[in-house]
Amino acid sequence: MVHRIYPPILKWTLFIALCTLSDCYDPLDPNGNITVTFDIYQRTDNGYLARVTLQNYYLYRHIDKPGWKLGWTWANNEVIWSMSGAIATHGGNCSSYSGSERPHSCKKDPIIVDLSPDDSQNRSEHCCRGGLLSASSIDPSNAFSSFELEVRNLGDNPLGQAPNNLTLMAPGPGYTCSPFLETNPSVSLDFGGLRQVPVLRTWKSACVYSSFVANTLPVCCVSLSSFYNPSITSCRNCSCGCREADENAASCIRCTLTTQICVIYSKTATVECTDHMCPVRVHWHFKNNYMNQWRVKLTISNYNYNKNYSNWNVLVQHPGFTQNATTYSFNSAKLPTLGLQDGVSLFWGIDYYNSELLHSDENRVGLVTTEILLDKDPNSFTVSNGWAFPRRIYFNSENCEMPLPDTFPMLPNGSSSLGPTHCAFSLSFILFFLALLLL
Repeated sequence: MVHRIYPPILKWTLFIALCTLSDCYDPLDPNGNITVTFDIYQRTDNGYLARVTLQNYYLYRHIDKPGWKLGWTWANNEVIWSMSGAIATHGGNCSSYSGSERPHSCKKDPIIVDLSPDDSQNRSEHCCRGGLLSASSIDPSNAFSSFELEVRNLGDNPLGQAPNNLTLMAPGPGYTCSPFLETNPSVSLDFGGLRQVPVLRTWKSACVYSSFVANTLPVCCVSLSSFYNPSITSCRNCSCGCREADENAASCIRCTLTTQICVIYSKTATVECTDHMCPVRVHWHFKNNYMNQWRVKLTISNYNYNKNYSNWNVLVQHPGFTQNATTYSFNSAKLPTLGLQDGVSLFWGIDYYNSELLHSDENRVGLVTTEILLDKDPNSFTVSNGWAFPRRIYFNSENCEMPLPDTFPMLPNGSSSLGPTHCAFSLSFILFFLALLLL
């Protein structure tokens, strides 16, 4: 008994310790996780009926194509007799069952995948999203999904036993799930919401993401520019990996600007050859400095040659987002912060307009862009010391590689302040008028 209880607990405790040392805890989304709920809502003669729900509590992390895969290990010799709203990818060895009726899956460790929205058969309530889960702050109505299953062959425990070793691929690695723990039974409403009906039994698990566990290269980088400095701060070299020194051995796509011809040096090449080698670049341009506001242009470029980003989002941590902001071509929302003086804003595309970040080709780079108008804080506004630029930027919840602070566009002549744009315009107009008088 001791052997069965303590190893999962020790494993989860060790994972929490590793998360403390790495990046599982996100101060911009401290309560983010994907909760998996296993509800037994009805007993049968041979087992029980259950409903499994995945709820995405991440504010800005979503599950994109090809969708989630959920797995576990049965505690005994249970089998999935039937399913609705999802399917098990393998049927397993069901040779011990004879007759026309056979289990849906006899695998000891089944893998479950979601059905597509087009599937008209074998559906259940709140199912069939193609494995996609939206971020909770963007589209909460599509931030959860569920499926139902009938479980038989319970063995000596007719009440059912929680599955072990829950795994979540969404769609790749990076998620680690806690053991299923029994909680207060889930409650549904009946009689028009007047009566609460609890299920028979509920187990829950929380799955959290870590790029340390995922062990993947960065996917994005940040470049900067401003109206007061002609130089552009590019993404750092090798932000997402380095290209081969030998052009003929390059595993990326190289385009010649003069001929508009792209050469693919590898059959696996999908990304344009750049110094940063990132699939995505986010560019922040400090465009105008007005008396009471300032204007920024935010551009996201996709350097993939065969991959679109559906339902993309960009998160920006910046002091200016503590004030009112107007976004013209993206949806936006301010997110709560925990112990941060900076503001945090989330941006995502507008449906049927720019919610799809298209791939690049030989003629153009796929991009989406917007301008943002921010109110100034008269007590703290200054463009010195890089204040005009973000502290951190995330693309699709992945932390983008930022330029080093000492490379940020500097103010001209080392000045510590910069007047509004219209003042410079007025001075130019006066000088122009005086020049006319002297002619």
